[in-house]
Amino acid sequence: MWTKAALLPMAHPMSDAVSPLATPFPALPAIAGVTPRVVRAGYKDWGRCDLTFVELAEGTAVAGVFTRNVCCSSEVELGRANVKAGRARALVVNAGNSNAFTGYRGREAVEQIMAQVADRLGCPQGEVFVSSTGVIGVPLPKDKARAGVEAALTAAPCSWEEAARTIGTTDTFPKGATASAMIGDRRIDIAAIIKGSGMIAPDMATMLGYVFTDAAVEPAFLQQCLSAANGHTFNCITVDSDTSTSDTVLAFATGKAGNAPLASFDDAGADAFAAALADVCRQLAHLVVKDGEGAQKFIAVSVTGAVSDDSARRVGLSIANSPLVKTAIAGEDANWGRVVMAVGKAGEPADRDRLSIGFGGTWAARDGQPLADYDEAPVDAHLKGREVSIEVDLGLGQGRATVWTCDLTHGYISINADYRS
Repeated sequence: MWTKAALLPMAHPMSDAVSPLATPFPALPAIAGVTPRVVRAGYKDWGRCDLTFVELAEGTAVAGVFTRNVCCSSEVELGRANVKAGRARALVVNAGNSNAFTGYRGREAVEQIMAQVADRLGCPQGEVFVSSTGVIGVPLPKDKARAGVEAALTAAPCSWEEAARTIGTTDTFPKGATASAMIGDRRIDIAAIIKGSGMIAPDMATMLGYVFTDAAVEPAFLQQCLSAANGHTFNCITVDSDTSTSDTVLAFATGKAGNAPLASFDDAGADAFAAALADVCRQLAHLVVKDGEGAQKFIAVSVTGAVSDDSARRVGLSIANSPLVKTAIAGEDANWGRVVMAVGKAGEPADRDRLSIGFGGTWAARDGQPLADYDEAPVDAHLKGREVSIEVDLGLGQGRATVWTCDLTHGYISINADYRS
């Protein structure tokens, strides 16, 4: 029986614990031209909804960024091709089965969903976007997909929080973000949801994220804004250095706000829209890190003095991905030597004798050597908090970047050792 299920708290089967870094789900605005619905398709043996269907108004613009993992899913391949046309009428997200590494059977399942929704809405099949997340290597069951989509097409509209819960897998709390901007005399709103907890080291975006706005934006400019925001947000987070086969972020603009359509940064209000979109992406990216599998601490790694911003980002990711750095933070150990190691292995320009390292605003080493008057007490106090900052100055140039990660605890091992059970 295909009915909307009672929504239960999301947690790994081993634990009902919610991340200590969790934040309450925000009040997201309704977006004109966007109708979310959820149902239980039964892709996995769990007592909650696992299929999210979002109907979009005709003429909705779409933009997207996708994983560059070469073992990506058919959902990613088809989405990457279809986003080029710039229009969307529907989004279907399946949780519990990633449908990746499933050959022709996986592709047929996606095409079946696209055709089924397109037939009902009377739109081209290429305007239906599908995402899947969960276990790799298991084809999406066509019978469950067909019945689930059929139920979703007529289900009652749901809240953003319900939609966010439904797309989750090992997530311990639902994630959403919002922002608004003025375009001329029209207020535009943005509402967004995302899922992500593990397999996070984006090479484009992070896991599955969806941004909805009532702004009128031409597809090419929407893509320009999303790609720019992605570079400073989703591409600057990591939980475990692993890039998913399914990573997707899509932005949809229905145009229902009635503003003059934005086509370039020369248009009035374009800067405000781009800033609001970037703000939402940053909020979502931080939420994914705060729900990192087993995470107890949210870590910001700020790198300055690099030869370029890109170089600074790569140095930051080398630090943020280091198991030795992440476990030191988990143990509240001010072992700045591990940061030195991570800088040195990044493969980026660095000079040992110009390198400076600090924690929480307290410098431990300057110009390649420990400070004679270094007092570890304030650093120890800083590391006991939930939010930790690591500062690195390479002393070479003007490049800078901030990367966000979490600590590495026993919880990460527990979750992933039993992921398929």
